[in-house]
Amino acid sequence: MTEDIHTLVVGGGQAGIAASEHLGRRGLPHLVLERARIAERWRSERWDSLVANGPAWHDRFPNMTFDDIDPFAFAPKERIATYFEDYARQIAAPVRCGVNVTSVVKTPDGFLAETSQGSVTCRNLIAATGPFQRPLIPENVPDDLGIVQMHSTGYRNPDQLPAGAVLVVGSGASGSQIADELLRAGRRVYLSVGPHNRPPIRYRGKDFVWWLGVLGEWDARTTKPGMEHVTIAVSGAYGGRTVDFRDFAARGMTLIGRAGAVTDGVMSIAPDLAANIAGGDANYLATLDAADAYAAEQGLDLPEEPEARRRLPDPDCVTNPLRQLDLKQAGISAIIWATGFAPDYSWLRAGRFDAKGAPVHDKGITEVPGLYFLGLPWLTRRASPFIWGVWHDADHIAGHIAARG
Repeated sequence: MTEDIHTLVVGGGQAGIAASEHLGRRGLPHLVLERARIAERWRSERWDSLVANGPAWHDRFPNMTFDDIDPFAFAPKERIATYFEDYARQIAAPVRCGVNVTSVVKTPDGFLAETSQGSVTCRNLIAATGPFQRPLIPENVPDDLGIVQMHSTGYRNPDQLPAGAVLVVGSGASGSQIADELLRAGRRVYLSVGPHNRPPIRYRGKDFVWWLGVLGEWDARTTKPGMEHVTIAVSGAYGGRTVDFRDFAARGMTLIGRAGAVTDGVMSIAPDLAANIAGGDANYLATLDAADAYAAEQGLDLPEEPEARRRLPDPDCVTNPLRQLDLKQAGISAIIWATGFAPDYSWLRAGRFDAKGAPVHDKGITEVPGLYFLGLPWLTRRASPFIWGVWHDADHIAGHIAARG
């Protein structure tokens, strides 16, 4: 028997729950299908000690707070998962867990979805599977070197790794936090640092998310040329800290440029470390400058923070950077690739996709009537893939569906 529903939402994470709320508010019959549990990626595809990178007052939906967490603290991953479970109950979201959507095709009247529990037809379909779909692991390092390799989604804690040094490739939020955790656990750590932004976790008594809000950064509609793949080095770990790669080096970490190919056990390293560090510094200082200017213009009585502009001297690994790394000689037993994700819509046989597999859309709306995407980076603006940003995007998508009738 085939089940029929007005709107089918594929994915029960933050995007799917947000979609359900706004569809429900408009009285639109819908069903949310989740392959595992609500917010499963927070549970099983993140390391044990992960916390949100934004404070609890910010990293949430508007209509529910974290009632057991200080608003300025950073929620642990399991608490974030239960937050979405609680939210789904609060709005009576029609979520069906443990159902895998294997394929979706276009029909004359809408779409036909084949699932692990039967067929579903619908007039509208929202793909809310998020940006973290297929982990990317470069094929730089041959398997026959005997080095344990994993994506950051497979990392759990330092004890999981074999004895020896660890190379972490990627200096965004995941890479920098994992490298810091390994260093604190007494491991010898090499960190490959690429281009990145580096906001202060707090400045002049305000969280960085507050500053990005009042400065209009969250509402930016497009990224600057050349910045499409620049990651954000920020961390809510250990109470929330500004990521400082010079501090990492001062504590014993070896920073290297972008990792290249491996020949005879030796990895080539790009000569870009100093430039990448300088680029992160420039972003950091630009944020401070913009914050100071805003505070002055608005007449805000905020405490001065001159120490925020002080920096440690460049470590030797920056002034005399490695251009190659003999993995065996360095004692590297494990490599963690914090190198991002690629889209995977192999189940969706409708709509258009670009050469990299990303969907073609306009603010989540596609040229195929009734087909929508939600939860993707830059869907409508910079905030789109974040918890509170996707909530607002879901309102936009639900409004468009309501207008279709």
